[in-house]
Amino acid sequence: MDTKQVKIEVADPTVLGLFGLAIVTLVASSQKLGITTGFGLVLPWALFLGGAAQLIAAMFDFKHNNLFGATAFGVYGLFWLGMGMSWLVRMGSLGDALATSVDGMQMGFVFTGYFIITVIFTISAVKMSKAMFFLLLLIVFLFIGLALEAFGCGHFWKLLAAYSELALSLLAFYVLAAKYLNSFFGREILGTGKPFCKA
Repeated sequence: MDTKQVKIEVADPTVLGLFGLAIVTLVASSQKLGITTGFGLVLPWALFLGGAAQLIAAMFDFKHNNLFGATAFGVYGLFWLGMGMSWLVRMGSLGDALATSVDGMQMGFVFTGYFIITVIFTISAVKMSKAMFFLLLLIVFLFIGLALEAFGCGHFWKLLAAYSELALSLLAFYVLAAKYLNSFFGREILGTGKPFCKA
């Protein structure tokens, strides 16, 4: 009996994960900036692009033995699923009892936890491209703004979160474009900057 295992190669899922991040933060930032209103049409993109797309990317990055990609896409994919559920609770979609018992400060603690894990990711990003480092730094500012706004520290922090989210969306589009085009053409079409640290 032949016990040889067939190794199945899969494509790099980074572009899919980055697109999920880019599109959901673009839509969500439009709401924070007051360009759009409500969460009704942010919700599908949070669940499918922010959540599902990044979780799919995470699963394939586990196969690639990519610790950073698997962990980061997994962590942020679950974040957006959690946000989607939180919006459903706030809107009363899961019942009035849950909606009336909401304490917004609990989200402040969620955002604080995500701030901490993102700082850890950002430290590791000194060995990645400069574009990835600054992308993660913008996510750090996003979670600082979200946490302090949730703790009632003022409107400034909501604006910090909104502009950080918009900037990281645009940078994520650039990074995914570089990743895709450079891979597709087999040469550097768009640069992302050398790492700050190679050690």
